[in-house]
Amino acid sequence: MNIVVESIATPAKTGAATALEDDFPIVEVSEVAEQESWRKEINRPIYHIHKWWATRLGSVFRAIVLAALSPPGFNIWQAFYERHRLSGKVVLDPFMGSGTTLGEALKLGAKAIGCDINPVSSFLVRQAFTRVPEATLRAAFARLENEVAPKIRHYYRTRDPLTGEAISVLYFFWVKILEAPDGDTVPLMSRYVFAQDAYPKKKPRAQIVCPECWGLIEDRYDAIALTCPHCAHDFNPQEGPAAGQYVTTKAGNRYRIKELMPADGTPPRHRLYAMLALRPSGEKAYFPARAVDHALFAEAEARLRTEALPLPTLAVRPGHNTNQARGYNYSHWRDFFNARQLLCLGLLLQAIMRIEDDAVREQMLCLFSSTLEFNNLFCSYKGEGTGAVRHMFSHHILKPERAPLENSVWGTDKSSGTFSTLFESRLLRAKRYLDEPFEVGFESDLFGKRTGSAKIVASAPIDVPCAASWHDLASSANGVLILNGDSARLPLPRGSVDAVVTDPPYFDFVHYSELSDFFFAWLAPALKDRYPWFDKADSSNRGEVQQKDPRTFARQLTHVFAESHRVLKDDGVLAFSFHHSRSEGWAAIHEALTNAGFCVVAAHPVHAELRTASPKSAASDPISLDAILVCRKWPRIAERPFDEDDVTRHVKAQARKLENAGLTISGADRFVIGASQLLIAVSDERLAFEDFRDRLECLRLRLATRF
Repeated sequence: MNIVVESIATPAKTGAATALEDDFPIVEVSEVAEQESWRKEINRPIYHIHKWWATRLGSVFRAIVLAALSPPGFNIWQAFYERHRLSGKVVLDPFMGSGTTLGEALKLGAKAIGCDINPVSSFLVRQAFTRVPEATLRAAFARLENEVAPKIRHYYRTRDPLTGEAISVLYFFWVKILEAPDGDTVPLMSRYVFAQDAYPKKKPRAQIVCPECWGLIEDRYDAIALTCPHCAHDFNPQEGPAAGQYVTTKAGNRYRIKELMPADGTPPRHRLYAMLALRPSGEKAYFPARAVDHALFAEAEARLRTEALPLPTLAVRPGHNTNQARGYNYSHWRDFFNARQLLCLGLLLQAIMRIEDDAVREQMLCLFSSTLEFNNLFCSYKGEGTGAVRHMFSHHILKPERAPLENSVWGTDKSSGTFSTLFESRLLRAKRYLDEPFEVGFESDLFGKRTGSAKIVASAPIDVPCAASWHDLASSANGVLILNGDSARLPLPRGSVDAVVTDPPYFDFVHYSELSDFFFAWLAPALKDRYPWFDKADSSNRGEVQQKDPRTFARQLTHVFAESHRVLKDDGVLAFSFHHSRSEGWAAIHEALTNAGFCVVAAHPVHAELRTASPKSAASDPISLDAILVCRKWPRIAERPFDEDDVTRHVKAQARKLENAGLTISGADRFVIGASQLLIAVSDERLAFEDFRDRLECLRLRLATRF
């Protein structure tokens, strides 16, 4: 591959051009980032108005943008909580995602440009920065509540067996069932304990379903021998028929689950067996599914057949993140919902589409799309004492849920992940952040000991126009330009950007468009007439920088970096966060930067994500650090010959610095530090992909033997 980069009219200045190339406050930024990461959706709600993957921490990107736009020697940490007006500066993010770079740049007073190839990203970021008065949103919500909420609530109720009155249902419990060749109907339960506390040793009370009569029993979460009080059946609640990829029938026959999928290509059937209801007093109670409950679901099924609703028709594409769902015969996105969910979501979407004001309607569409994440057959029960609903994207693949939890679409004040609760916790919280954008800080006692976290308002309200073009942005005092398309071809003039700050995709991690099709399937019919990027078959694009093959990934990333090189000023920096456990990932980065005309001049390790985050918590050696890679245009600023011992010493020094501050640094984190330093050390050599990969593997061995 040979991509020609424009020649530089004026050679890059010798020495550092920005504070980002100086000593970066990795400890201080990591500490505040770790605090933010505990509740990202509360500490940076603007970037969590809607689901997006690998959302970066706002505090880290605030520091990056501030340093990238400040002169050498500027004390970043001392100025972190100060207000700034970086007027006239322009920041570009070619992999916009959830809009983190844009928000942090706007808070610092700079202009921001974001582009993403995914239409869902462009839509959600546009909604995040659109200002609509809270009173206007509340009025629209009240109209929806009056018009459609009663219709939805009708299908989420049951009869209280004590009083006979109709009460609200918070959650319905379902289980997939398969027909075995020996004639047994097998529920895909690994155990019969279906509801317990998040801390069962402290609160051992749990809900158990009898496998014989499907009655409910209350007992300990760890009970191993029970006699059902309803039918006298003896069983072990810890041993269900499903274990791993197999099920065992009552006759003792063992079958592979995938071999029992319905032959007609439809998804497995489900059985409703329990519910958690809410009494008027506020008491929650578990009930078994009774005839009245099955009749209500049948009523929803019948009505769905008669209604003309805006439901998704898009098929599920084969892919790394979708093949497991397709293996369970989930061939279309509407298959991810049962009949009651389709009916109620369709009624809600239909009502939203009748809102006349474009801005208000799109805010409610964004909220509706957020609600989908918690209202489908891939959700499960987290248990009591938690947020209750485990959303469908808790795994990086679309893992079919064998015992799905059906949430209440509209919800109550005791619900989680419903349209009404997300209105408050996601939409309004994001809008309030525009008015008062705060940073996460720390409270300390008289002796300087930290006693808790604090919210520090360090920016003016985010109130900027959304430009329609570069010309509009350039001619205004401030603003944000949100683009959709391939960032290898940006509608921006040469040398127009002061800094490129981004977080590129991982080549073998999450394939965003495969997952975002879930939202696209609902949003596209509603938005295609207003936004041309929704008027297509799905949310994918040929220019996606996301491939399992590292060389293909490098080639596609090169195109975006080369375009960033074109629009970046000669003394500007390209800065991006990156981590990867595989040498191929770093070799791809080296190749892309080299071919695009960049060299790495600095690298700073900072806290990236909680180790408890899923699926990170399942890793044997999890990565919690990102390397902030700082790049400049060629020619290189300073010579730094490759020195194995120098790189190793640098790893040791930076790891110790972070560990002394209380951060836990894993072996994989040390590899991230080492790989980023190797990028600096070999920039002059412009190594081939295989050579860089081999040197990195040698470094991995040295780190493994010395630490």
